[in-house]
Amino acid sequence: MAEVTAVDQATVHASAVLVGARAVLIRGPSGSGKSRLALDLIRAAQEGALLFARLVADDRVHLQSVGGRLLARPAEPLAGLIEVHGVGVLRLAHEPSAVVGLIVDLAAADAERLPRPASRRIEISGISLPRLAVASDGAALPAVLAVLKSHPGAWI
Repeated sequence: MAEVTAVDQATVHASAVLVGARAVLIRGPSGSGKSRLALDLIRAAQEGALLFARLVADDRVHLQSVGGRLLARPAEPLAGLIEVHGVGVLRLAHEPSAVVGLIVDLAAADAERLPRPASRRIEISGISLPRLAVASDGAALPAVLAVLKSHPGAWI
């Protein structure tokens, strides 16, 4: 398994999008494309590639471990807001909370063409979650869509 992160209650620099029944938590350094991937997932649903996608949070995501699940919520002052480079801050419909089902790490140093099984999962507060590591020069949306569509019952 990848890194173990302790989160009982924490606010992290990330974005989250509810896709079907579970949220995709998008992490990465500043400028790595977290907001862009969030918007791309929402657009993919609008275009029919996914049945449903809605913003949970952008920039700061409040994470909480509850009953063996990792919950994501927006930081209150930023609820419903997302930054679009070159446009500014936009208001979108958003979900007040969602259960995280996938971690996407952008600009990940351990991203590999054929990832080892141990790097495909991460443990956060004792909760094991699927993880996708995307290289800084990698196209995130096709990889995320491939993961989501490979387990359709969990996502759509």
